[in-house]
Amino acid sequence: MPPKPTAEQSEVLRRIGLRPGEAVRFRRADRGRWQEGRISWVERDGSITVHDSHGGARSLRPERLEVKRPGKRGRDRWCPVTEVAVTWEQLTLF
Repeated sequence: MPPKPTAEQSEVLRRIGLRPGEAVRFRRADRGRWQEGRISWVERDGSITVHDSHGGARSLRPERLEVKRPGKRGRDRWCPVTEVAVTWEQLTLF
């Protein structure tokens, strides 16, 4: 089971239109098929930590992730996180 994000990390996700535990999909560089995972938190460098179905964690750039959102007719479709993010801000390092 992935660790729970702090209140600050959850707030950052909320500000960019995401939720901790939300399903996402991504492609690994060495494989062509999509893999599903769950969002955990946003790292200081702006990458998003995702836990896959086996519990493994990886930090991926937002442009490599897709989340489900309602389409024009209300049916869920996969959208790039960069389209979902309302405001993206660089986090302070310290």
